[in-house]
Amino acid sequence: MKKILIVEDDSTLSSGLCRALKNEETETVASENLHTAKEHLTKNSFSLVILDVNLPDGNGFDFLPYIKNEYGIPVIMLTANDLETDIVAGLEAGADDYITKPFSLAVLRARVNTQLRKADSKKTAYRFVADNFVFDFERMEFTVDGTAVELSKTEQKLLRILTDNAGITLSRDKLVDRIWTDGAEYVDENALSVTIKRLRDKLNAKDSIKTVYGIGYMWVKKDEK
Repeated sequence: MKKILIVEDDSTLSSGLCRALKNEETETVASENLHTAKEHLTKNSFSLVILDVNLPDGNGFDFLPYIKNEYGIPVIMLTANDLETDIVAGLEAGADDYITKPFSLAVLRARVNTQLRKADSKKTAYRFVADNFVFDFERMEFTVDGTAVELSKTEQKLLRILTDNAGITLSRDKLVDRIWTDGAEYVDENALSVTIKRLRDKLNAKDSIKTVYGIGYMWVKKDEK
């Protein structure tokens, strides 16, 4: 069952979108502001977000990078503003599509289905298989030598970044910026080191998660060690 998060403060429009997009294979969840949208994203696994630009507690353009960096799911921007500069700004900020009001529900459904198909075709990117590790980020299932390992959300996020960039040294600053992107003004300088240690211990990955002294960390595959 796919889930679509609709972030729209017009309750009438939001209800209409939920009804129009809901079917046997798709569930819809509505949010009227960014605060509750963030809560829904934390508690659920979504296949797509439809995001309005002007919301009571912020701007959709500002929230867009958070969705893309944290969850990597498709986002369709929805707005009454059809200025070309806004459309370009939205797409350059990471939006996968852009629809201006008023719009045809048939066109919206077609664009939603296009994004869902694209997401399905990329699902293999959520699975990392190497050496004795199998990491399924979509299902949040992680095994080492066939044994399941429980990882926290922060550990999963760190693991995803490391494995997506296997063989590449990632600086401590870049990792901290990518992992702790919730707007916190201060992150303890030891937070990354502690998370790295926990991840190594849980996965028995001392040789796979390499410390590049003075720079950061790298995921190293067995044939590269």
